[in-house]
Amino acid sequence: MRIDYAIAGPLTALNSSEALAGVDGTAVDVCWPVHDLVIQPSDAQRLSLPSERFQENQLRPAASLIARLLALDPSPLITARAPERRVIGTCRHFAVLACALLRHHEIPSRVRCGFATYFQPAHALDHWIVEHREPAGRWTRLDPEVLGQDVVEHAEDLPPGAFITGAEAWQAYRRGDIDASTFGVYGTENFGPAEIRGNLVKDLAALNKIEMLPWDEWGRMTDAYNGATGQDYDELLDEVANACAADDDDHIVALYQHPDLCVPEHLIS
Repeated sequence: MRIDYAIAGPLTALNSSEALAGVDGTAVDVCWPVHDLVIQPSDAQRLSLPSERFQENQLRPAASLIARLLALDPSPLITARAPERRVIGTCRHFAVLACALLRHHEIPSRVRCGFATYFQPAHALDHWIVEHREPAGRWTRLDPEVLGQDVVEHAEDLPPGAFITGAEAWQAYRRGDIDASTFGVYGTENFGPAEIRGNLVKDLAALNKIEMLPWDEWGRMTDAYNGATGQDYDELLDEVANACAADDDDHIVALYQHPDLCVPEHLIS
C-alpha cells in the first residue's frame, strides 16, 4: 500500500478556520509562519512566564497547539507572535505544526525524527524536521524552526548530511561509519547507540503518521535506553531502518504493527 502523506493523521488533523487564512502558497510559504509560532522552553525561561505555561510542550495534536496559540493571540497564524505569545514546545512541535499545515493544503508531507549536524560542531543532536514531496517525487527536507535564520544554509532544502534520520543513523552505526557517542540530546548525558535506537522507533511511528513527543516511550524503548535489549531487538531495528531508508511503504506499515514498535492508543489519544 502507498501511505497517503497528503492526508492528515490523528495528530495533524486541523479544523478549517479563519486562523488559517493567508497560510498558503508553496511548501516553504506554508511552513514560513511556524518559526514565529513556537518557542523553545530554554528561551521561554528568560521571559518569566507562569510555570503552568511550560506544560504546553506536552501537547501532541497540532489542533491543540493551534488552539493554545489562538488563546494567547487570536490573530491568524500568518501573523508573527511576540515570544511570550508563542506556544512553548520543542523542535517536534515546529515540525508537527508545519506538517499539519502542509497536509491541510494537501501537500504530501511527513515529520522525521533524527539528528541535526548543524547546531554543534562534530555532534549530531536529537532533532525533528518536516519533509515534503515535490511533484517530481523528490522528498525535500525542511527545518521550519530555523527558516529565515543563519543556523544552516538552505533550511528550506537541507543539504545532504545536515539532517540524519533515525533510520540513516542506525544504518551508519551498524556499518561502523559513525561514532555513536556524538549522537544524542543537547545539554544532557544522553548520547550513544541507545539514542539512535529510540529515534529510529520514533521515526517509524512518524512515517506511519503518528508523530510522538520526543520523550514518549513504548514497546521496548525504555529497556533499549537502559541497555537492556539484545541482538534480537537490534536485528528488528535493522529491518526497520532498511524499510524506512528505502521508503518501502508496505514494509513500513507492516513493521509498525509489531508489538514492540506500535504506539499504544492511550498515548495517541
